Amino acid sequence: MSPDKKVLLPDMKAGCSLSSSITGKDVRLLKEKYPGVPVVSYVNTSAEVKAETDVCCTSANAVKIVKSLGVKKVIFLPDDYLAKYVASQTDVEIIAWKGICMVHDQFNEKEINDIRDKNPGIKIIAHPECPPEVINASDFAGSTSGMINYVKDNQPSKVMMVTECSMSDNIQVENPNVEFIKPCNLCPHMKRITLPKILDCLENETGEIIMDKNTIDKARLSVEKMVAIGR
Repeated sequence: MSPDKKVLLPDMKAGCSLSSSITGKDVRLLKEKYPGVPVVSYVNTSAEVKAETDVCCTSANAVKIVKSLGVKKVIFLPDDYLAKYVASQTDVEIIAWKGICMVHDQFNEKEINDIRDKNPGIKIIAHPECPPEVINASDFAGSTSGMINYVKDNQPSKVMMVTECSMSDNIQVENPNVEFIKPCNLCPHMKRITLPKILDCLENETGEIIMDKNTIDKARLSVEKMVAIGR
């Protein structure tokens, strides 16, 4: 999106289980199998995958993006659980990829019910990257921004956010009257980004991301289309 800017990454090993679950070649094979079916890719994908994609989406606008296409069938990748969530919110046939977020996949229905039993009156809010059974056992399902707004607007006395547990730390600062119950599932990739690494990256400009112009130009189109549709 900013081809003239220098982009730095504090740790080149900080990846993403979703992004690594699919390649550009995989998308090309899907398009051969389902000719003419538009491809919607989550932003947690590589530029190579975005270059093969019609339009990107976030968890906040995935449903809107799919509906905006006005078609009966969509290839949605790479998150299988987010695809199931989108399918439940639309009349569109979803062809899903079997990728998962390694953090959200750790949660299960029994854990949710146990926490609810131990904390009467708690509100449990889940990210749509969670398994369907977890979403069904929760009081609310929404994107990261959706969960933040739920806490801000409702001010529950006690809440559990079914997502990467560091998220709760940030939101708790802004909502001091809310008690956060945090069964902590951490993302090992996110935790690679530390303050010392950020400082080194800024001071020495290490970890620059270099991409070829063709990939940049092709990948930008799907992101720009997402931004144009909006939330």
